[in-house]
Amino acid sequence: MIERVVIAGGGTGGHLFPGIAVVEELRRRNHDLDVAYVGTERGIEARVIPAMRERFETLDVRPLKGTDPSGFMKSLLKLPGAWGHAISILRDVEPEVVIGVGGYSSGPMLVAAASLGIPCALMEQNAHVGLTNRMLAPVVGRAYLTYDVTVSHFGEKARVVGNPVRRAFVDAARLALSDPEAFELRARRILVLGGSQGAKALNETVPEALAAAGVTERGIEVVHQTGAAMQAEVAARYEALGVKAEVVSFIDDMARAYASSTLVIARAGATTLAEICAIGRPSILVPYPHAADDHQARNAEALERAGAAIAIRQESLTIDHLASDVRALLDDPTRRRAMAAAAREEGRPDAAAAIVDDLISWLGRPTMTPARVPTIPPPRHDPEPGMAFARVDFRASRGAIEARRATTPPTARFEPAVFPMPRGAALAS
Repeated sequence: MIERVVIAGGGTGGHLFPGIAVVEELRRRNHDLDVAYVGTERGIEARVIPAMRERFETLDVRPLKGTDPSGFMKSLLKLPGAWGHAISILRDVEPEVVIGVGGYSSGPMLVAAASLGIPCALMEQNAHVGLTNRMLAPVVGRAYLTYDVTVSHFGEKARVVGNPVRRAFVDAARLALSDPEAFELRARRILVLGGSQGAKALNETVPEALAAAGVTERGIEVVHQTGAAMQAEVAARYEALGVKAEVVSFIDDMARAYASSTLVIARAGATTLAEICAIGRPSILVPYPHAADDHQARNAEALERAGAAIAIRQESLTIDHLASDVRALLDDPTRRRAMAAAAREEGRPDAAAAIVDDLISWLGRPTMTPARVPTIPPPRHDPEPGMAFARVDFRASRGAIEARRATTPPTARFEPAVFPMPRGAALAS
């Protein structure tokens, strides 16, 4: 089994959370796993990882892309110091593998690990390979990808496994598969997500659109994740509109937030879509217009073609347009259920398990002996003729994830309890 691992990179939740998902799966198999996360003090990891009480190290490194010539030179000058610090971290942790999750801070760590002969892997969540991962392609031994179109960048190192989601999403996906109708009935909120840093366009448009769609009259509450900068402003706007809303800068329990939502309004980042599809939620997606190579728009349009989402370009986003789409979905539960089912068809809740399986095989580590499963005594009576049982098969293969529901409902039986009484005894009147 794998005993020590370094997770390098982050910056945004879209990079960080898939790495956390892989660590959760590694730790599920080895409770004594030693893990160190390495990022920057400016990224989301600087808040999330210490709150998880995990080891967190920072590198003084800055992005090379998207800066002016002066900023580019300053970033280059920081690389030697970051590389030296990365070497010292690796010598202290002595990891068996270093996994880069994307973001510029993953670069120095993986290059340093490769120079020490430590196996390296990376994860690419998007249909467009980021600059850091393109530069790291020659030094890694494995590249875990979400989309087939990115395979050409990594050749034989590539493994298309999907974008990992955290264990809570796997559990929620299992629940949704086992009883999708009840799952839908429990969902009574609209969830608005702007990514880990918020989305100004959504913060400015969604409150008025939801008020116009009549969510208050329908008894539907709103949970709106704004990012820190606009939380107070958006909360005041909902209050002025008379819409009951919980406005937060960040949501820690995302699986619960999705599971309680009848509709999601969000950007179209790769990790957001992986989470939406894992649980199976109907969504209205507004892609970030400045994403590299417009990959968010391609993500959203792919889900729309699958029947799982409505995609609205930001330049077409108006209060009336969004209100009309929200109203139409709230008025049509059959359509929402169909969109949820289509989203689940696109989901890969088994991605983290698939990555860990491949890492163990690639590194030549023995697998853990499965724990003994307790034996459950058989029922007292054999099933009656025609009696059937629902079953969910949830293995680490997308083709095997299916729910087979019984065509004939199980027959309910009632057996009166029999209490032995001494011969000749009588009940008191």
